[in-house]
Amino acid sequence: MTIEKGDLLYTGKAKMMYQTTDPDVLWVDYLDQATALNGKRKVAIDQKGLLNNRISSLIFKDLAQHGIANHFIDQLSEHVQLVRRVNMIPLETVVRNAASGSFERKFNVPHLTSFATPVMEFFYKSDDLDDPFINDSQITALKIATPEVLAEMRRQALLVNDRLQTIFNEMTIELVDFKIEFGLTSTGHVLLADEISPDSCRLVDKKTKKSLDKDVFRHDLGDLTTVYQEVLNRLTAVEGSQA
Repeated sequence: MTIEKGDLLYTGKAKMMYQTTDPDVLWVDYLDQATALNGKRKVAIDQKGLLNNRISSLIFKDLAQHGIANHFIDQLSEHVQLVRRVNMIPLETVVRNAASGSFERKFNVPHLTSFATPVMEFFYKSDDLDDPFINDSQITALKIATPEVLAEMRRQALLVNDRLQTIFNEMTIELVDFKIEFGLTSTGHVLLADEISPDSCRLVDKKTKKSLDKDVFRHDLGDLTTVYQEVLNRLTAVEGSQA
């Protein structure tokens, strides 16, 4: 059956989600815009959606090939992909391999200090509350997720981290940290969803130590499109060498 776009379900900071003619499939349209300060700063950036769509599609395919199931189905066009519909858990799961961002500021740790083991944090997805940090007991109290679901999210997040580190190492890039999101399938299984791109990862060139992610936009460090294109070029080269 040919999948066709249906009614708009949701407009986010970087994507628009639509129903399709298949109730189990969503149509995702990546937007050519960048946001910062939890959406308070918003700028149109040519080709950003195209680049994030391509990068995320390649990474999701790679993860699936290495035994990490996710919601990705297919990339239909430059800005569009199809994904499996899940009930999103309103938590951001952040995995940190080195100090940066809020961790660096909160604990006054030198920039890019490496951790012996990954640091994992949860943040409650709420624009009104600026996505606050949340711990397990708070998650349980608010009935956001069960302890069993949290344990599975942690397990999968560490698997994702291991594979992403391998991918980015081959690209001569350090994976400093990243944010992922999960959803529940109709049968209650935890499934990796949303996107994995320079919007959701903090990436640093191993040789130059320059940022290769949305920090370029946050801190006015250069042209975002050029940086994202560089990430895509390296990722395409690595994935092509493994084909």
